[in-house]
Amino acid sequence: MTTRKLKLQVQMSMDGFIAGPNGEMDWLTFNWSEDLKNYVTELTASMDTILLGKNLAMGFIPHWQQVAASPENPEHDAGLIFTNTPKVVFTKKMDESPWPNTVLAKGDLAAEVNAIKAQDGRDMMVYGGGSFVSSLIREKLIDELHLFVNPAVLGSGMPIFQQVGEKQAYRLLNVKPCACGIVVLTYKTL
Repeated sequence: MTTRKLKLQVQMSMDGFIAGPNGEMDWLTFNWSEDLKNYVTELTASMDTILLGKNLAMGFIPHWQQVAASPENPEHDAGLIFTNTPKVVFTKKMDESPWPNTVLAKGDLAAEVNAIKAQDGRDMMVYGGGSFVSSLIREKLIDELHLFVNPAVLGSGMPIFQQVGEKQAYRLLNVKPCACGIVVLTYKTL
């Protein structure tokens, strides 16, 4: 049996931050080019489960539910995908999920993720959330990193590698410069 892969898709600045010091996102390139949209469509098509930390889930899930409920929204199809894809939210504080199609994982992070990886299915995707993603990287649970490097430098902000306590080696799989200025760097864990 093959283990499912956990893939990270995250937007970041050239200096490695996923948000500004106060959570600012105004530096992101929002007007994506068709080549980047196609890349995301292909990447999303390979997954059947989304993993989220509680903090990101609080905005991510309601946002995509609202988009899915608005057929006139240009991102409606993405909203349907993100709403209909089963989600696992990692939390120690919530007792039950307030969202449909979402279960909570409350146990040990590595044990919970490895149990999900061992289930039948396609690949899984994790999106943003600095502390949660940093914990996944520290525990070497992410198999592929899809880093969307935006043409911006922040100087300070929220990193995703802050909890990594030892050297980790990766192999570069792909570099994709996109017409909108974002460069996608894809790495595989060794």
